[in-house]
Amino acid sequence: MYSLFALIMFSCIDKQAHLKVEVYETSASGNKLQKLDKFEATNNSINVQLFPNQEFQTIIGFGGAFTESSAYLLNELSKENRNKILEAYFGKEGARYSLTRTHMNSCDFSLTNYSYASVEGDMSLENFSIDEDRNDLIPMIKDAMLTSKDGFKIFASPWTAPPWMKDNKSWVGGKLLPEYYDTWALFFSKYIDAYKKEGINIWGLTVENEPHGNGNNWESMHFTPQEMTDFVQHHLGPKLEADGKGEVKILGYDQNREGLKEWVDVMYKDEASSKYYDGTAVHWYESTYDYFPDDLQYAHNKAPNKYLIQTEACVDSEIPKWKDDAWYWSKEATDWGWDWASEDQKYLHPKYVPVYRYARDIIGCLNNWVDGWVDWNMVLDTQGGPNWFKNWCVAPIIVDPEKDEVYFTPIYYTLAHFSKYIRPGAKRIGFKNSNDNLMVTAAKNIDDSIVVIVFNEDIKEKHVKLSLGENKINIKISAQAIQTITLVENK
Repeated sequence: MYSLFALIMFSCIDKQAHLKVEVYETSASGNKLQKLDKFEATNNSINVQLFPNQEFQTIIGFGGAFTESSAYLLNELSKENRNKILEAYFGKEGARYSLTRTHMNSCDFSLTNYSYASVEGDMSLENFSIDEDRNDLIPMIKDAMLTSKDGFKIFASPWTAPPWMKDNKSWVGGKLLPEYYDTWALFFSKYIDAYKKEGINIWGLTVENEPHGNGNNWESMHFTPQEMTDFVQHHLGPKLEADGKGEVKILGYDQNREGLKEWVDVMYKDEASSKYYDGTAVHWYESTYDYFPDDLQYAHNKAPNKYLIQTEACVDSEIPKWKDDAWYWSKEATDWGWDWASEDQKYLHPKYVPVYRYARDIIGCLNNWVDGWVDWNMVLDTQGGPNWFKNWCVAPIIVDPEKDEVYFTPIYYTLAHFSKYIRPGAKRIGFKNSNDNLMVTAAKNIDDSIVVIVFNEDIKEKHVKLSLGENKINIKISAQAIQTITLVENK
């Protein structure tokens, strides 16, 4: 066995001490962000060349969502375990989440249906109140802020306007009535103010979660691309600007990537339509394996100076497997489409490996101009809830509040490979990879440290020769593993 530094080869040997290399691995064999420092030399290596002067998008961050379900569960745990989870997500030694989401009004991962504007006909929203968030959601966000040393951005998404503003008078489906467009824009502004009074600054907003709807299951409200753009252009954007909130980011769309082209063509049709949009939000539920690179590239090229953020993902339609790491590395998971997709779309929804789906999607997104990637619930229980719709899903951390137990799934460690090491402000950089069966991405942080993430879904280990200028670094990645490699020049 050889130490890592013994395997770094330089044209000038005295340069060896100037490069510090650290390798962290999560694997099906049991590594969980394990630091590795010994590798066997080999002549049969995959070549990965790094080009730090080739810069692409600036990274905003990685993270998950504050939901009422997650916040409620934290309050059901002991103080020790509550703090353990907050440290795991936001602490200096944890995943260091830097970009987060929350919901405006209730969502499927709320305990009940509720709205901050519950009084019918209150056009000026004199009765607007965020009291529903005070017991669980706001305390979780505030505690996360206290835990985080670097801070994090938070954006908010509505699932629906209150039923009295909609044409079907229901929490589910329907459209916002035109006579309430100004009232609904005011709602956003009041929400930002209310949270600011709590000491929580809202960085951004998505206009509507899943504007195509969700099969008439839980809170939803429908927009066409033109309807959403008209609302943003003539109501929401001008209102936030008039109220001195022009710095708050507005993200359009917020649903699956296959619909991107239709939406960005309308959103970014001309200067007027795109003026108030700061970016586009997307989800991953269109497929269990395809990350739709062509659609992501199209969206970027349509508006290269706008954000492109992945805002929701999870293992859906599954009850979590409790303390069973092997399941998360096995091709056993199914999604909504396994049962409900139309026949012509079934091919997009085969069984999949949860860890693979996460690693593949995040790397694929980064390599196709996505600048932020956000997971769904941070914490769920052993049933995959709680929530009012009984829409069971999986979170990176599962808890059993009755027994006061916590389970960090392999998904948690997979996400941390990105969030912990690729920091806000990093630039994705160019690379050349000699093996298509090994997924790679790379970024340069603002402190000039370079982060390389390698994903091997093969059942055999692989050897990689990483090249950074004249520096050659030999590394081995285990079978079924994700690895983060950091390169820091010692000064």
